[in-house]
Amino acid sequence: MSDTSAAGGIVTAALLVIGDEILSGRTKDRNIGHIADHLTAIGIQLKEVRIVPDEEGEIVGAVNALRHRYDYVFTTGGIGPTHDDITADSVAKAFGVSIDVDERALAPMRAYFQRRGVELTPARMRMARIPFGAELVENSVSIAPGFMLGNVIVMAGIPSIMQVMLDAATKFLKTGKKMLATSLDLHRPEGEIADMFAALQKSYPDVPMGSYPFQRDGKPGTQLVLRSTDAGRLAEAENELKVQLSARGWL
Repeated sequence: MSDTSAAGGIVTAALLVIGDEILSGRTKDRNIGHIADHLTAIGIQLKEVRIVPDEEGEIVGAVNALRHRYDYVFTTGGIGPTHDDITADSVAKAFGVSIDVDERALAPMRAYFQRRGVELTPARMRMARIPFGAELVENSVSIAPGFMLGNVIVMAGIPSIMQVMLDAATKFLKTGKKMLATSLDLHRPEGEIADMFAALQKSYPDVPMGSYPFQRDGKPGTQLVLRSTDAGRLAEAENELKVQLSARGWL
């Protein structure tokens, strides 16, 4: 798939986080926020995040559910050299294709390890196993690549490696309208403005709105955030919000 725009439409994605260590709490995820920021910036809307254990059935089921629902599915975790790194095999099974050591992946890995005097063990060769028909996603940190099969982009779980893979995968992606946002901080508790804000949301159902309470100098406040892919519609809703706030003496 080439780097192209979705003709001004909306492009959606899901993120599948794979790993027992995430679910047990042993490892704290540091990838979700980065991926969400990156996708928003390039015009892809992240609609769902799902976390599954290192179990083939769970991975296959999630991949198949998500890839039919969204334009793209990004996965993190489970493509290392150990026995429980089963993401590549599971994605291959989800698509019904074979998987084997791919010379496109193995050749640079072989050279990389030779330069460092490191043995290319069978365990390390596992990282060169790529499902048939997949495009490689470059890994400029530790060479072993990710891959893209259909609309599924498979990346490492280590944040520094995931980030370079995400950058490398971007050239394969179609993008759509970018989500724009505007925010306003009020020195009012959330409960006080809730009814007015809910009514405004009903008037502008195509402009997602959210309220986020905060504390500043010991006093409660609320940040109001409006989002839209349409700059004109966003400005309209923002202006109406300010009119209503001013009428109540809150602005």
